[in-house]
Amino acid sequence: MAQFVDWDLAAATAGTLSKSGPRVGYDEAVAVVADLRRLTDEAAGHVSAYTGLVAQMEHPPVRVVDRRDWAAVNVAGLRDVIAPLLTRITGDRQPGPITDAIGSRLTGVQAGTVLAYLSGRVLGQYEVFSGEPGQLLLVAPNIVEVERKLGADPRDFRLWVCLHEVTHRTQFTAVPWMRGHFLGEVQAFVDASQIGGDQLADRLRRGVSALADAVRDPESRTSVLELVQTPAQKAVLDRLTALMTLLEGHAEFVMDGVGPEVIPSVEEIRARFNRRREAGNPLEKALRRILGIEIKMRQYAEGRKFVHGVVERVGMAGFNKVFSSPLTLPRLAELGDPDAWVARVHGPVPPAAG
Repeated sequence: MAQFVDWDLAAATAGTLSKSGPRVGYDEAVAVVADLRRLTDEAAGHVSAYTGLVAQMEHPPVRVVDRRDWAAVNVAGLRDVIAPLLTRITGDRQPGPITDAIGSRLTGVQAGTVLAYLSGRVLGQYEVFSGEPGQLLLVAPNIVEVERKLGADPRDFRLWVCLHEVTHRTQFTAVPWMRGHFLGEVQAFVDASQIGGDQLADRLRRGVSALADAVRDPESRTSVLELVQTPAQKAVLDRLTALMTLLEGHAEFVMDGVGPEVIPSVEEIRARFNRRREAGNPLEKALRRILGIEIKMRQYAEGRKFVHGVVERVGMAGFNKVFSSPLTLPRLAELGDPDAWVARVHGPVPPAAG
């Protein structure tokens, strides 16, 4: 079929443009990797004990990566997901070879540019595209860079990051249907488009181009939300937004709930990290704007409030019913109204909080 992205070129571009990260000697780098692996195991015990969620499937060990490796993993994951979707929507129709080659190479460079930028910002990720059940990644150069900029205790900051990312791994390994549900919603979004495959591919290309333009020019005003054109797509996007808000809010709730017991400087770390997150440079602000992340950042805070509100009303075991099935996930409107979710899932008279 026509190649939407030249994935090899995207990986090469990301690798070329990715910055090397903070200056770290060999011995220190080895120690950081070992420390992150150990703290991931420690965090797993804390998260399981705090949430009551237990992995239902085997998962690979944490992978500690540099920026280029992170970009390469994400290129591979996106290729695994996007290629089959585009095969379905285009019906294997072939455009002219010149159009295909130029379009895919241009998008490859643009995608690589975006991934190179993100590779310098991401601390960790639970990558779900590459295979079941997913892979936990920690980006060592970024963790070291941020802990230095914050003046944080390295052990405390690294464990704090691990608590957040391990919570995401737990969400997907303790809830066997979660990954398939998420990927199904991504496919549903594509299926809900009312335009032809070639037009959709062109629109997706323009979305990638908008991101790349923002990386190069923070004054760019294009929004990738323009990709959402139909009521059906809006409905899917609402469900995806609610799901991601829940997962992020849950991770924030867990890391701050566990933190005071095992991380002496957690309050100072959270305060400094929030100030850094809210400030942002012009480029970060541009990317937040075109991606709608400004709204999503508020929703992540709303997600944490939702989790806190539900746990306060029905206890942690009662909250965990959110993971019973896709039908018990919160609706977008319920994120700001925990009572509505409790009433729908638990009934009008909730059990006493545990």
